[in-house]
Amino acid sequence: MKNVKWSLLVYAMLAAASIMGIGVAIGEKSIIGALGCIVAIIVIMGMGFKTKRKMRENGEL
Repeated sequence: MKNVKWSLLVYAMLAAASIMGIGVAIGEKSIIGALGCIVAIIVIMGMGFKTKRKMRENGEL
């Protein structure tokens, strides 16, 4: 891997932070926080896969 795909790295870090947020919300017994983090990870992962598909179609990967 010669070049870092910064946009994909940012999506991966945001997804990891959302997963950590789920753990924190469960620890704090916050159902709203856990649900918010679950929604966030679904949106972030979807955007990441969409970006990766576009990059693959354009020959950037």
